[in-house]
Amino acid sequence: MITEKSNLHARNLHRNPYDFEQLISRVPELKHYVFKNAYGNLTINFSIPKAVKLLNKALLEHFYDVKNWDIPDQNLCPPIPGRADYVHYIADLLSENLKEIPKGPSVKGLDIGTGANLVYPLIAHKSYGWEMLGTDINQTSLENAQRILDENPEISSGIQVKFQPAPNFIFKNILNSKDKFTFSMCNPPFHDSEESAIKGNLRKTKNLKKSKVEKPNLNFSGQQSELWCEGGELAFISKMIEESTLYSSQILWFTCLVSKKENLFKLNSLLKKVKALEVKTIDMAQGQKVSRILAWTFVSQNMRKG
Repeated sequence: MITEKSNLHARNLHRNPYDFEQLISRVPELKHYVFKNAYGNLTINFSIPKAVKLLNKALLEHFYDVKNWDIPDQNLCPPIPGRADYVHYIADLLSENLKEIPKGPSVKGLDIGTGANLVYPLIAHKSYGWEMLGTDINQTSLENAQRILDENPEISSGIQVKFQPAPNFIFKNILNSKDKFTFSMCNPPFHDSEESAIKGNLRKTKNLKKSKVEKPNLNFSGQQSELWCEGGELAFISKMIEESTLYSSQILWFTCLVSKKENLFKLNSLLKKVKALEVKTIDMAQGQKVSRILAWTFVSQNMRKG
């Protein structure tokens, strides 16, 4: 018997096992990839990129009413439940000094590296009505993100995308002097090289198949900017922290996923050095994977209530 995924956030719509009959009714093509496992439960082979993409398409349509979601084969295919968790934990963060979770367009979120999939803005806007801006250094990825918005005109007024022309910057070129955001969010490049990304791919594919795999399956792959950067996530998040000081009054909460727990010490030290007024580490767990959100602000608690 499959039980509820209790390690997901309490408001996560994906805590219950996938209802594949319902999902297939949304995306009929998914049925070609669904089978019964050894326990008699319906599932898919998560090492097959096409299967994961069709599952995502069905989940986004069924739970969030997003029509015709799709991404190019070479782009990263994100796990929807984990992406939703990040959004819900941000909602908790924003509600700490309030009586309830703030909803509607007065909350403005910035998704750094939104990719071709646009998943964070879609879930955030559909779940809480927040206005979202997704940025990326890959123009082709943003063109696909815009195509998703064009397919869903009822949400296109609440989500925009913007190209970052300079890969060495995160907030510069995106924010003008009058822009104000309630939060920023980011799932940073994890690896420090293409070789490291390929090794990580191979490891994950082996874990899924529980067998020897000689070639990495590209389900976990994507464009370079999605997977690796020089110095890996530590360098990327450090750069984000340093640049955040220049926009300290324009973004209430800066947040970023941190995959490697050992990076937290250096990142917290840097946040202390740049005089962040409050720093939080929010633990998240999806299945066997444990991740965390690092959040920091330069705005005093009294000012946050405004």
